[in-house]
Amino acid sequence: MIWQQLANGIAIGSVYALIALGLTMIYGVLRILHIAHAGIYVMGAYIGLLFYTLFNSLLISLIAAMVVCAFAGILIQRYIYLPLLSSPRIVPLIASIGLFTSMEELYRIIAGPYILSFPAELPFGGVNLGVFKFTGCQLLVFLITFSLLGILWTIISKTKIGLAMKATAQDSETASTMGVNTNKVVAFTFLLGSALAGAAGVLVGVYYNSVYPTMGSMPAYKALAIIVLGGMGSIPGTVVGGLLLGIAETLLIGTVSIPLPRDSIAFIAMILILMFRPYGLLGKK
Repeated sequence: MIWQQLANGIAIGSVYALIALGLTMIYGVLRILHIAHAGIYVMGAYIGLLFYTLFNSLLISLIAAMVVCAFAGILIQRYIYLPLLSSPRIVPLIASIGLFTSMEELYRIIAGPYILSFPAELPFGGVNLGVFKFTGCQLLVFLITFSLLGILWTIISKTKIGLAMKATAQDSETASTMGVNTNKVVAFTFLLGSALAGAAGVLVGVYYNSVYPTMGSMPAYKALAIIVLGGMGSIPGTVVGGLLLGIAETLLIGTVSIPLPRDSIAFIAMILILMFRPYGLLGKK
């Protein structure tokens, strides 16, 4: 039971990390909390379901969700955040919360308030690896998540745009004076983070076989807890924080059976981190 719950925790923790990565990157370059990122995640689930219904291909639905969400992320950056960057940080935060609420209502109006099924046919079944038993959905989550994490690591560590992202995150004004086009860097960050959120939406829709307008409400706050847990703006910390949260939820609820709601664990972890290590597990003082 413990080993199986650990496998479940790694699977859901991988999705948590994928959702929170975009939020972490955007905070790193702009120092704003992009709450509407959860709305992009829900958009990815709906777009993925639409294209799967049309083409009956999970690969096409995943690519379509990432492309549409990436475009939506650029539009949000250009028309919502860019005009507000000179304002106090509370202003874009309020705008982001309002945008997220509006997106939820838009999904409800267009797709209806009911839960839609996402009955994807997977090209492979489950496998048994000793004490671990992985379902087909879990293998899909591992395959897509770690492939995207590898691509993200390559972009950030091995490319010029990745170096520009690091420079902008450290000091945008200095980076700008050294010739870095910070506007393009910010736009690319939104594109990349939103594409990851779209992929996470498809994976969650397939994993739970459900898509609905408010499916982003709790991930919006869990993502905040994860980036606090890992260290604000730390990409490795976000991955570690997402995995730890997923494992903690499944072990404490599925094995120990603590008398608390599953979603409360993220906030308990965030409170403890803020009390004893406010710069996060892998963050800097």
